[in-house]
Amino acid sequence: MVRRVGALVVVALVLFGVVRVVGALAGGDDGDTVAGADGSTPADATAASDGGTVVGATGNTTITSAPGSTDATGAGSTVPATSAAVSTGPPTAADPAVVLIAGDSDAGTFGPYLETLLDDTGVARTQLDYKVSSGLSRPDFFDWPSHFRQIIPQIQPDIVVVTFGGNDPQGLTDGSKADGTPNFIIGEPTGDGDAEWRAEYGRRVGEVMDYLASEGRTLVWVGIPNDDNPDVTTRLRVQDEVVRAEAAKRPQVAFVDTWKRFSGREGGWAEFVIDPRDSTAKDVRADDGFHLNTVGAEILALDIMEVVRADLVARGAQL
Repeated sequence: MVRRVGALVVVALVLFGVVRVVGALAGGDDGDTVAGADGSTPADATAASDGGTVVGATGNTTITSAPGSTDATGAGSTVPATSAAVSTGPPTAADPAVVLIAGDSDAGTFGPYLETLLDDTGVARTQLDYKVSSGLSRPDFFDWPSHFRQIIPQIQPDIVVVTFGGNDPQGLTDGSKADGTPNFIIGEPTGDGDAEWRAEYGRRVGEVMDYLASEGRTLVWVGIPNDDNPDVTTRLRVQDEVVRAEAAKRPQVAFVDTWKRFSGREGGWAEFVIDPRDSTAKDVRADDGFHLNTVGAEILALDIMEVVRADLVARGAQL
């Protein structure tokens, strides 16, 4: 997993250039390491900011917003059966729906373009909040459930888009020991059984889903892609299966099938996929074999936008 982090630097720099983020990188991804089951603790990295407000008890996640325009077409998504609005009326320019985009570095990759697409609707206001190398497996590094319970009342989103990716199929901790080292309680999944890992990770995912989808909010959970390394893909598949199962229990949760979108015809890893904007096959992967490059991130954002657009319409938006 550590090999992915080097590529994050390149992806992040390219991404922020494309989406016109203004300002210097605050901390960046340099020196950041992926959480490992060997007891190592990831470096405390911060995402680059375009002048947004930093929120959270730890002070190390960044919330940003970005303007833009582009029409959205995509596939590989499941729209929730029901959609109850937090706001009292339909989303309008004067009273836009609030969309929170949150998660790990993957959210930081597709998030800015999704913000661009949402801004083009004229009826949505976005907040982007991501933490590199984070997830639900290592609350000793970053505690997302606690973070959500702090920022959700502040932001009061109508729609939440969330993703946790390649940092999670590892050993699970329940916090830190007295000496500050990670307290691992379950080893990493291997793809062979993994009943204990599946049960605990499923509990964590379900807890986050239930909170984010409560009080009339719509939750869009973005799945993970596979990896060019078969061993890594085996662990990722366990995580993906657990998340799908939890989402299937909750009709108020929409699941975006990233794995299918970025797989080949035979279901395996794919470097090139069709861009729905011009029906052309394009390279969509970063050099690490897992993360998406700028084109791949934009394609994923289009898929997510289809789900969000349907929810906005269900809320009464004139699109």
